[in-house]
Amino acid sequence: MFVVVGLGNPGKDYTNTRHNVGFDTIDILAERNHININKIKFKSVYGEGNIGGSKVLLVKPQTYMNNSGITVREISSFYKIPPENIIVIVDDIDIDFSAVRIKRRGSAGSHNGLKSIIYHLQKDDFPRIKIGIGRKRENQNLADFVLSRFSKEERKLIEESILIGAESVESIIKDGIEEAMNKFNNKGNKAQD
Repeated sequence: MFVVVGLGNPGKDYTNTRHNVGFDTIDILAERNHININKIKFKSVYGEGNIGGSKVLLVKPQTYMNNSGITVREISSFYKIPPENIIVIVDDIDIDFSAVRIKRRGSAGSHNGLKSIIYHLQKDDFPRIKIGIGRKRENQNLADFVLSRFSKEERKLIEESILIGAESVESIIKDGIEEAMNKFNNKGNKAQD
């Protein structure tokens, strides 16, 4: 069983913000794999289904970003999920805009959602898919930047990245993380036909 957690903030005010690309990716995964996000538990909304023959939970924590780890801990504890089967989709300001990177493990960097998950799991060895959302301007507040929306031109590129993020989740589940990393961690990745 795999748990795929898209990070974001609940509510209309945060829809389509840079910080919510994790939620957006969960929505695409749900659509591509015919999974209804219609259950409420674990301080989240989630759906159950199958991807590549494996049972999967697609999860959108409703705790707000900084407390995402509470949801992840409750689900992993309830279902006894090992960290390597928890895939987290997260926005990233430190990689190129619209780049998609798969990492097997690692620190949280400056991301409060990842910090919360690492704190609550007491582990950092869960795979994560990072989507580059751009970099803030020099004097811009980080919170203001990540809670801003994309320009029309940026949104087109980000939609493609979200699709690649969804495909990379499917690849991790079907083919394993090594193969997914080899396939998706290259410059200028494009969605597969």
